[in-house]
Amino acid sequence: MEPIPSFFAERRRAAAAQMARQGGGVMLLPAAEEKLRNADTEHLFRQDSDYHYVVGLDEPEGCAVLLAAPSGEVKLVLFVRPRDREKEIWTGRRAGVEGAKERYGADEAYTVAEMDEKLPALLEGAETLWFRLGEDAGWDARVARILRGLRGGARLGKHPPRAIVEPGRVLHEQRLVKSPEELKRLRKAAEITAEAHMAAMRDGQPGRREHQVQAEIEYAFRRRGGSGPGYGTIVATGANSTILHYRAGPDVLKDGDVCLVDAGGEYDFYTADVTRTFPVSGDFTKPQRVLYELCLDVQKQAIEAVKPGTTLDAIHDLVVRKLTEGFISLGLLQGNVEERIADKSFRKYYMHRTSHWLGMDVHDVGDYYVDGKPRPLVPGMVLTVEPGIYVAEDDETAPPEMRGVGIRIEDDVLVTPEGHENLTAAVPKEVAEVEAVCVR
Repeated sequence: MEPIPSFFAERRRAAAAQMARQGGGVMLLPAAEEKLRNADTEHLFRQDSDYHYVVGLDEPEGCAVLLAAPSGEVKLVLFVRPRDREKEIWTGRRAGVEGAKERYGADEAYTVAEMDEKLPALLEGAETLWFRLGEDAGWDARVARILRGLRGGARLGKHPPRAIVEPGRVLHEQRLVKSPEELKRLRKAAEITAEAHMAAMRDGQPGRREHQVQAEIEYAFRRRGGSGPGYGTIVATGANSTILHYRAGPDVLKDGDVCLVDAGGEYDFYTADVTRTFPVSGDFTKPQRVLYELCLDVQKQAIEAVKPGTTLDAIHDLVVRKLTEGFISLGLLQGNVEERIADKSFRKYYMHRTSHWLGMDVHDVGDYYVDGKPRPLVPGMVLTVEPGIYVAEDDETAPPEMRGVGIRIEDDVLVTPEGHENLTAAVPKEVAEVEAVCVR
């Protein structure tokens, strides 16, 4: 069995170096657990992102322990499921203790049954325990038992870690700026996602149901080598398009409606996140086109604003201003722009933020504010840009022909030293492009 790529070890060394600068310590990262769906059938397993980022092992149960000495010494200890021929017949091969060392680079490896016995010695005397409290009640209880036991051994010279620190202070800062290997995976996810959205536009004809369009999208994800959707696929037709986190259901796509699709394919643990809105009939009505072109124009301005040194807040403020100007010009809002921004009445039609980090998770990790101020963008960050316009179907103040129309346009943008790169530019979004793909 070939060793996994060397960048996992490089990530561990980088994390350990950051830990060492803060006095060293022990980082405890639980693997994800399998969750029952019903009876004896599990939900589709997906490894915890932090665990995978550091270890690369896609198996449930156990944990990783990363020890970082102030001297710079790094040690990885893995607790994994043991090899078991009978169980492997049913659920597949396991790395086991030997595989944990030979393939995944563990300096020491033990079975999951040995965790409660071995973990106290690994945590004992550490300056800092890097562990995410509040994430999993079972692990919180296990750590509490270990700490209580170490305190009880004080007369024998044992003592618990002096502090418990959120591991995201190291790992999430590291994950926020993408490496070349990560960008390669994000580009592939974007490529897969482009094909999936075009499949949705072609398939989303009158008479089709939302979940049928969803099936076309997720088929495209897997056909091109992805593992499937990186998050729950949204296919929302008609008035459903004004519901932000609507999921694909049985509703029928109808001539004259729009269909909003928010879907991103996951490739090797990295996901795209793209939204497009298309006309079910193949052509936007005039009111739909007016709303669409407003959203598209604002989105393009927001993407152009992405560059090192700016902030997500600044990009969002630009979007709010430009959309509010548009709402007033269309008669959706009254008064002047400053008043409507100040009283937040623009939120009637645009109620969410413009951007979030993107990577292993669709809403990826990393602080948005540093020292109480919006975080400046730096090269290697990846973010979404996703303005939207949502006119509720019962909005009696809006023109009747605009009611029940939701528009969102979202791309994935990499911050570069020179400015930015739209990773999902291949997904059609100009009116003529979208209508050409939707030709009926």
